[in-house]
Amino acid sequence: MKKSIKDTVREAITPTVEELGYSIWDITYAKVGADYHLEITIDHPDGIDIDDCEKVHRAIDPILDEVDPIEGFYYLDVSSPGVERELRTKEHMQAAIGAKVEAKLFAAKDGRKSVLGELLQVGDDQVVIVEADSEITVSLSDISKLSTVYFEEKK
Repeated sequence: MKKSIKDTVREAITPTVEELGYSIWDITYAKVGADYHLEITIDHPDGIDIDDCEKVHRAIDPILDEVDPIEGFYYLDVSSPGVERELRTKEHMQAAIGAKVEAKLFAAKDGRKSVLGELLQVGDDQVVIVEADSEITVSLSDISKLSTVYFEEKK
């Protein structure tokens, strides 16, 4: 079976990214407007700034040129996941235990389309979020997007 672009890229660049002291948070390849973009999102316990992104970009660009995982022209973007980051994988969720999160739901549950609170637990197929002193268990299959929350909207 042929590897996906994301898997090929991850395999090729992970040793170099980790050698520089960073971890790969996510890899996406998508069409944005008329152009294709390969976005490598990196992370570090002390945070990421523009110099970190540039350092990683310079280090992985020749590797990607050699591996050539994508036919045709694309833009290479290296970025930070930001303070408010989407939690796409179990590893992302585990790393966010104790953080404030918002789970947006595909369909309203008990009249609500989202749950906002502290991420308490991550299970195989559900998460537990503490909201206003009550624990709410939400099935992962019900969540359209799970993200950390830094700022709350003022009501």
